[in-house]
Amino acid sequence: MATSSGGNSYRNGTPRSSNPKPQVKAKSLPPSTTTHRRNSAAKDHAAVPGRVRVAVRLRPRNAEESVADTDFADCVELQPELKRLKLRKNNWDGDTYQFDEVLTEFASQKRVYEVVARPVVESVLDGYNGTIMAYGQTGTGKTYTVGCLGEEDTAARGITVRAMEDIFANVSFETDSVSVSYLQLYMETIQDLLEPTNDKIAIVEDPKTGDVSLPGATLVEIRDQQSFIQLLRLGEAQRFAANTKLNTESSRSHAILMVHVKRSIKGRDAALSTENGNHQDMVKSLKPSVVRKGKLVVVDLAGSERINKSGCEGHTLEETKFINLSLSALGKCINALAENSVHVPFRDSKLTRLLRDSFGGTARTSLVITIGPSPRHRGETASTIMFGQRAMKVENMVKLKEEFDYKSLSRRLDIELEKLIMEHERQQKAFEDEIERLATEAQHRISEAEKNYADSLEIPKVSAKELSDLKKVIQKETVLRKAAEGEVKNLQIQMAELKMSEASGKSEILKLHKMLDGEASQKEKLEGEIAILQSQLLKSSLETHETRQEVGRAGFENEVGGLDSLISQVKVQQRASGNGEKPSMAKLFEQVGLQKILSLLEAKDADVRIHAVKVVANLAAEETNQGKIVEAGGLTSLLTLLKSSQDETIHRVAAGAIANLAMNETNQELIMAQGGISLLSMTATNADDPQTLRMIAGAIANLCGNDKLQAKLRSEHGIQALLGMVRCKHPDVHAQVARGIANFAKCESRASSQGTKSGRSFLIEDGALAWIVQNANNESSSIRRHIELALCHLAQHEVNARDMITGGALWELVRISRDCSREDIKTLAHRTLVSSPTFQTEMRRLRINY
Repeated sequence: MATSSGGNSYRNGTPRSSNPKPQVKAKSLPPSTTTHRRNSAAKDHAAVPGRVRVAVRLRPRNAEESVADTDFADCVELQPELKRLKLRKNNWDGDTYQFDEVLTEFASQKRVYEVVARPVVESVLDGYNGTIMAYGQTGTGKTYTVGCLGEEDTAARGITVRAMEDIFANVSFETDSVSVSYLQLYMETIQDLLEPTNDKIAIVEDPKTGDVSLPGATLVEIRDQQSFIQLLRLGEAQRFAANTKLNTESSRSHAILMVHVKRSIKGRDAALSTENGNHQDMVKSLKPSVVRKGKLVVVDLAGSERINKSGCEGHTLEETKFINLSLSALGKCINALAENSVHVPFRDSKLTRLLRDSFGGTARTSLVITIGPSPRHRGETASTIMFGQRAMKVENMVKLKEEFDYKSLSRRLDIELEKLIMEHERQQKAFEDEIERLATEAQHRISEAEKNYADSLEIPKVSAKELSDLKKVIQKETVLRKAAEGEVKNLQIQMAELKMSEASGKSEILKLHKMLDGEASQKEKLEGEIAILQSQLLKSSLETHETRQEVGRAGFENEVGGLDSLISQVKVQQRASGNGEKPSMAKLFEQVGLQKILSLLEAKDADVRIHAVKVVANLAAEETNQGKIVEAGGLTSLLTLLKSSQDETIHRVAAGAIANLAMNETNQELIMAQGGISLLSMTATNADDPQTLRMIAGAIANLCGNDKLQAKLRSEHGIQALLGMVRCKHPDVHAQVARGIANFAKCESRASSQGTKSGRSFLIEDGALAWIVQNANNESSSIRRHIELALCHLAQHEVNARDMITGGALWELVRISRDCSREDIKTLAHRTLVSSPTFQTEMRRLRINY
């Protein structure tokens, strides 16, 4: 999307409501000392807000629709570059909707996985809960998108199989574990697909954390992809299916796959012994491992359908009723969450209880809605689209699941204690054996000396020389005996030191056990304090809300009161639009007055100005309102705010409103005539916030798509402003810059083909080619797609060919013509290379086979 309504703020690249419900941050845990594959140790361990991400996927026409609808156009029109979808009412009118991703009927299973599921899987590997869910009418491809095994064609593998491939590639089974449960919700009964006799599984909710678990479900630990595929085959064989008018094998139950990933972040290679034998130092170095637990929930919902279209009867009709009731309950919960309702009816259905963590909970959630092109099912398609629109307003508080592995540390300490005891016993036995040997040897020497002395006394005549030799032997034996006694004393001293070392080691182990007990007690105490704080915060929030209502009734400041009325009426209009009941803009302006709204943009109170510009931005998001806003001078007021205000929030929201107005060609000329590009460039130069830069880049990108404004936009340094914003490393900013360059290049290409432009591209003259080549193979699909389009359009004008060869663009064009996933871009690159004499000459010189 080029822009977003001015009433949203952003964090970590995901939109967040300007008036969120009160939330409490989770306890921060000590960071791991191990470097993670995605540098996850550098992430914030506190709770991070994350909006539900929604992608829409269009199924191609099937054989029946090709025959029955041959004279009718598709009811939907996709604009994937703008992430927009247009639902046609008739041949000349329709409604436009914005999504996080728009996937055409040509989108591959790999691309669907990359944009919908991979970010969630990576979050699960980092220790967060994640949910991937498919919703849509029967027969639109939900089960194919989520659960296709791809046994005959590996390219057809669905989200489930590809997610497990990523998980297995990033865990080590020496320290990590992966466990799987596979369930189905059939007629409000939870059944175990891995153990068919287990057909009445209860849902248990933790009263402290609110986490939902299924203790009665079968949990199988798996270690390879083949075992997982076998489990899926077993589960799929147990699912209920039936033949309806909409699908020959329609799922009659909601399938839920739960994958539990447990990863040890620290101490994977911890040694339990030391080389120098200093056990005290080694025991001090033992620290508990950090364990991260992530849960991935993949949900394949049964198809939403109308009974008169599906042709169900008998038992199949009863199944359809239960399916529609559970989906209706899910829709009510999402509506309540989107509107920040005090009560959310999670307990109306077992499906909503199971998905409590996925919507409004702590999981990172990604939803793919599937639709068909047939105009006969326009009502079901519209219902599916509105479900996705409401889901995009739901915000989750994503929380890291991380804890100390005290059990592992205790086991390691017990093993070390056993080793110390065994080592001590071995040394003590060796010491006693050595003492016994020395005592025996000394006794033997004494006996020999006494015997020799006795023999010498029995000899009647002993010469003086023999007597002297005998005395020397006795003296020598005496010295040896004293030396033996000294050695025995030394050994006794060493034995005493060993006993002291053993006592010290036991003391250190006792201290560590006490420290572990203290840590566990402190953890329980902190959890209790967090629960109390949550209760107090909720109470405080309710009191604050009541106080605001009383102050509003008492007439607290005319401007603020009037503004609250305006905001509430705009919200009423938006809710009415979401329910299919659009009141006319004339009626809203008759009740409120657009001039009154615009007059508040010049209010002295800064808060009033901020709220007023948010109201204008919300109104500008609707095409029907844009003309009236411009006629009433709203565009001039917004440009004046950019020039005069220093507030970053006003800059961001005003730029978003201008970007919405810049979608209209007439408004684009007015923006340029009033110096809008200069004001946007000046604001971009002074801005640091990525979301402000994204709004400004989106507005300039819209202006770049107007053929009439190219020369003026370039002369007022619009291209330089775009390139200047790449200093911000945020991918969303780069995506808008790339879109603006692609729009500008497309207009230049069109002018060249019409003969109205003959010189080099303004993009090349302003130095954009180097950045274009650098990002031609960017990891972000949205950036890469726009850059590939820009390269193809630049190459269509022969005068640019030499510069592109010098700048390295030729190699990227060759790569695009061979490897690009988009067939239209791939064909355009191939046609451009073949038709350019300069490129052909250079490829022959470089011996590039083409």
